[in-house]
Amino acid sequence: MDLALLSRVQHFPVRHHSPRTTAVLLKWLERVKPAVVLVEGPCDATALVDVLCDKQTRPPVAILGYRTDGTPSSSLWPFAAYSPEYQALKWARANGARAEFIDIPVGVSLAVDRHGPGPGVETEAPEGSEPVPDEAIPLTEAFARSQGFRSFEEFWEASFEAPDWSPEQFRPVLTAWADVVNAGPRLAYHRQRDAFMARKVLEVVAGGVAPEKVAVVAGAAHTAAFLAGDVDPKEEAKLPAAGPCAVTVIPYSFPRLAEQLGYGAGNRAPHFYQKAHEANCDFRRATLEVLLDFAAHLRMRGFSASLSDVLEAYRLAVTLSDLREKSAPGLDELREATVATLCRGDATHVDSFLWKSVIGHEVGQVASRIGQNSLQAEFWREVGERRLPRTDSPETFTLRLNNPVEVGSSVFLHRLRVAGIPYASLSGTGSSRKQGAEAEAGGYAALTRVREAWQAQWTPSTDVALVEKIVLGDSLEGVTTRVLQERLTQAKTTAEAADVLLESVITGCSQTVAQALKACDALAATDADLPSLASAARALSGLMAYGTSRAHSDVGDEAVAALGEKTFGRALLRVREASACAPEGVPPVLEALRTLHEVALSQPRADKEGWLAEARGLMGSHAVHPSTSGLATGLLYLARELPEADVALEVGRRLSAAVEPSDAAAYLEGFLQVNALVLVKSRDVVKALDDFLTSVEPERFRQTLPVLRRALGALGATERRYLMENVMGVRQLKDKGRAVKAVLEEKDKATLKDLSADLGKALDDLDDLL
Repeated sequence: MDLALLSRVQHFPVRHHSPRTTAVLLKWLERVKPAVVLVEGPCDATALVDVLCDKQTRPPVAILGYRTDGTPSSSLWPFAAYSPEYQALKWARANGARAEFIDIPVGVSLAVDRHGPGPGVETEAPEGSEPVPDEAIPLTEAFARSQGFRSFEEFWEASFEAPDWSPEQFRPVLTAWADVVNAGPRLAYHRQRDAFMARKVLEVVAGGVAPEKVAVVAGAAHTAAFLAGDVDPKEEAKLPAAGPCAVTVIPYSFPRLAEQLGYGAGNRAPHFYQKAHEANCDFRRATLEVLLDFAAHLRMRGFSASLSDVLEAYRLAVTLSDLREKSAPGLDELREATVATLCRGDATHVDSFLWKSVIGHEVGQVASRIGQNSLQAEFWREVGERRLPRTDSPETFTLRLNNPVEVGSSVFLHRLRVAGIPYASLSGTGSSRKQGAEAEAGGYAALTRVREAWQAQWTPSTDVALVEKIVLGDSLEGVTTRVLQERLTQAKTTAEAADVLLESVITGCSQTVAQALKACDALAATDADLPSLASAARALSGLMAYGTSRAHSDVGDEAVAALGEKTFGRALLRVREASACAPEGVPPVLEALRTLHEVALSQPRADKEGWLAEARGLMGSHAVHPSTSGLATGLLYLARELPEADVALEVGRRLSAAVEPSDAAAYLEGFLQVNALVLVKSRDVVKALDDFLTSVEPERFRQTLPVLRRALGALGATERRYLMENVMGVRQLKDKGRAVKAVLEEKDKATLKDLSADLGKALDDLDDLL
């Protein structure tokens, strides 16, 4: 490798997403007039240069590289309109120069160990990943503070972005800065990339292009290495082999650029820098335009923000920049002036909604010539036709599942959810009354909903997933079916198969519905797990109640009903055995018993009498765990299958002195899980409970206390009030309570003053205050 020849090539060091770098670069290109423009970026994306430069393409966009062997792995190289690499490509196309990318290919980039990436790799960070700390950040931050700046971003903005640099001034200064930053040893990954890119540059020269006609636009760290001859050709051999991959271009967004705070300057507020770029790096004009936007946002929300306020804020921003010896206001001056004038000293509005407009919400557009895969085309078609959100900011909406259009939207969104394509998440049922915790996204809860509240947000990750999932099918239904089939293959219990069945119905995957029904039948025949069988019985009961029309299944409702009856019967056969469990296995068994009770009472085709017989057996059995007996007693009482007198008798028997206190407490725990309010209203039940608590010996009471606290701790304020009233009634304390209350409500101050002169004086003082 002729390093001397490499130094004769025209180099321009850049920082990514920097409008000033772009402005100076374009002036430099006009002077140099290169025949070939080589840009830092994956070399196998060179074929996409025409797409990036197409008139239909509107940044922000990103090159997406992804594996094609089914392994989820991808990387993004994003571009804003003011990214110097992007503008270099556009200049080349507009001026008839050849444009190529020269960095390591996508397959190598995905396979390489880039632990602790340093300068120049910012555009390769996988979407959604956290920026890896640069080893030079402590140095840059220390240097910025030594110059009187509060952060490196402020230093870069004031020193590199705002001043009106010429190419002759800018190139050596930025290169010198890169030399300082890279004074220490560089990571092997960067040196390997140096060697690869140097070889690509020299190949162009070897092809007959004069070095002076080759322009290299790369990160300042790489450029500094090229110019210093600090490139070791042997490093390239240390790069790993490329894995199977493909590359395309997808839309990107300003909010995603703003998240890359660890990758250099110029992207803290993409919309602000976009305005600066459009104003030819006139940061004063960009500041004024953003302040006008701020005032408009404030007025929309009912705040007072006049043009005079805007002008005052602008003057303050300019004054602050002058006092700090800056060429023009930056983001820090913009923020401080906004808080002081438009927001009257309160930063709340800046943080809550104003700063979002500085970041921007823009989503890019890719030229149609790139072509979308079938999943992307289907996604964007559905989003457009169903008028779903398509911005990179969260939006909420509600679907009412009483018409085919909104049911279709629900099916579409659930397919994305099951397929693992990030776009929308269920935020509730759309009802103002919350039922416990946030509703489950799918399964039985989704089947029974009449409305759904969603929060949707397109992000570049959405298109990344749509590209990656193409290996599973060419339609969203096909991908969802493939995912569900894989889950069905891995299912080991009836509950897991039933869950796939429900998801198949919710997502309209009729092919998987039939397969899941067969799997449920086969697994239920040998499944000895009561919670699993009960969960499957509830799922099938739900399908029996709500039908399978949503999935357009060919299996028919009768097949579902027959399997539901069979599964419920199989569950009943496991009730006694499962209820004789160890304490740690009680919670899922109790939940299963409640589920069977719910199905028995709500589903006409379920064996209700069989369940009631099993419940009575549990109530009277001492071979099962006492909690299950208590739960069965409560369920039978609430179902009006057990008179109140019999309930009190059973509770008294279970809480008698002849029973171990721990067993009695466990029985009580299960008993109160049903509907504590109804139970504590019963005087006879409360009497049995009171007799039990007062009869336990102190030492045994201490041993039983943890279970008792768990059983009684779930009682709410209403239940406790009824409990105490009935306890007072059982102990005939109500008359005494009324007497105490009468004394407490005595208002005769003279009588009280006779008791204590000091108390009388305090009451007089209190009267004066009131």
